[in-house]
Formats: sequence, C-alpha cells, structure tokens
Amino acid sequence: MAQDLKPLPPSYQQALELIDLAHSQDPNLVAPSKDPQGGPIELRYARQMTRWLGIRCPLASPELQLACRAQHFKRWELPRSSFPMTRVGYLTWRAKQKTQAATNVADLLAAPSISPPIAAQSRNRIAALIRKERLDTDEETQVLEDVACLVFLDDQFDDFEAQSDMDEAKMVSILRKTWGKMTESGRGLALSLQLSEKAQALIDRALEPATAS
Repeated sequence: MAQDLKPLPPSYQQALELIDLAHSQDPNLVAPSKDPQGGPIELRYARQMTRWLGIRCPLASPELQLACRAQHFKRWELPRSSFPMTRVGYLTWRAKQKTQAATNVADLLAAPSISPPIAAQSRNRIAALIRKERLDTDEETQVLEDVACLVFLDDQFDDFEAQSDMDEAKMVSILRKTWGKMTESGRGLALSLQLSEKAQALIDRALEPATAS
C-alpha cells in the first residue's frame, strides 16, 4: 500500500532533518512491547505521519510534507497534564499546542544553516498547515487531518483505548468525532486497516448511526 513521496528540494530536506533532530530530543520513549527498537515517541509519530502521507497523497507538496513531519513539534514541552482534565482544558491545550508548534517550526525553517533559504511565503504556509487553518476548505489541510486520523487509528488506537479513564462509550464518541473529521478518501483508507478485534468492534459501533441513516 505504501508509496514513495516526491523527493524534497535540498533546503526542505535539510529542514526535515532539523525537525527530526528536535523530535529525537523527546524524553518520552516508545515502549519495547510496541516497538523493540524503541526511540523517542515523537520521532516515531513523525515517521508514521510521513508514511501515511505517502499512502494518502504521494504527490504531496514539500510544504505539506514538512507540516506533516512537524505536526507534534516538541509536544512534550506543553503536556496535556498542564491543563485542566476537562473538555475545555483539552481544547485549550490543543489550540496552544498547534500555535506553539507552528511558531517554533517557522523559526526553525528560518535557520541560517538551511541553504538556500526557504522563502517566507513557504514558511508561513507550513505554519498555517500545522495550525490546520481553513480545515473545511483547504485541500492540503484536509489531507493532513486525514493523515493524523489514520496514524491515530493505525498506531495509537489500542494504547489510547487501554487508558484507565477510557470506557467504551467515550471511545465510541471519540471515534465518531474522528470519522467526522476525515474526507471520503481518508475514510476509505481507514476501512482498509487491519485492526485488533476490539478496535474493529468499536469502530463498527461508532459507524452504526451513519450506516443506518
């Protein structure tokens, strides 16, 4: 299923390497049970985003490729636990995380070590994608959202579902919201995933109203 993305121009490739260098500083490590190779969680996430982008949109622009790679840029510096464990707290955290990531990535893309320099217009475009601006109308932002949802379903779902505060009703609600964010192309890929039996049952339940209507 996987496809190769278009090669990045030299300056964008340099930027991707700087993004990955930042990801490698994540102190939170992948559990050996999930991946024997371990490594920083955000570096794994970034690579999963690139892998799924290649499947969802192999002709993705350099700007979209970098935005996907930097989606969770230094997320560990703004942990979810630093905000109230409420719906409002979650939404506030998400908004601040996206804004902080976009600002930090835009600064990184302006680094003098990147040669030739990435144009300001392209840097601003990457930051806008990370902020997921105009999600309902911007095709590239929609692709990025599809990719994030696919990574969640493919690589994070079982761990997320196993959290102590996560019951079945809450998980079904999250899945319905995830499904609502995706395009038809993204949903088609989601339906082709090889999921655990429990995950598939929860997804089937989440889609029941849509199927019945």
